[in-house]
Amino acid sequence: MNLFVLGAAAAHDEPLVNLGDIIFQLVIFIILLALLRKYAFGPLMGIMKQREEHIASEINAAEQNHQEAKKLAEEQREFLKKSRAEAAELIENARKMGEEQKENIIQAAREEANRLKESAKQEIVQEKEQAVAALREQVASLSVLVASKVIEKELSLEDQEKLINEYIQEVGEGR
Repeated sequence: MNLFVLGAAAAHDEPLVNLGDIIFQLVIFIILLALLRKYAFGPLMGIMKQREEHIASEINAAEQNHQEAKKLAEEQREFLKKSRAEAAELIENARKMGEEQKENIIQAAREEANRLKESAKQEIVQEKEQAVAALREQVASLSVLVASKVIEKELSLEDQEKLINEYIQEVGEGR
């Protein structure tokens, strides 16, 4: 078919390309480009620009959130570190107070034991003195009794020994 058109064009002596059509198509193409630029590419570029700005702001917001999260995580680590240090300090203080209370209790118990010991010693001394006084009274009364019996009787040496042994036995039973 092209050969026929070429042959027919050659037969009529017409140029193969029509310059008017080319100029008309070029003007239409330029008008179409201008219209596309104004009504299609302009809004499309505006939308693309808005989308680009939106994505950039989302990236910035994400970076800010990431930085804030890192900051909060660091603050939490510091808070946890401080809390652990405070807990360790509280435990140490409680241990020291426990040791001090233990020492105070031991000291108080020792003082009480010493006080009881001294009190017991004083009681023993008093009891001893009372026992000695009672023994003296008994010895004195026995001596008077022995003397009165000796006076009443004149005894032989054997009877005196027997009498002394009886009194000593009575004293031992009276104790």
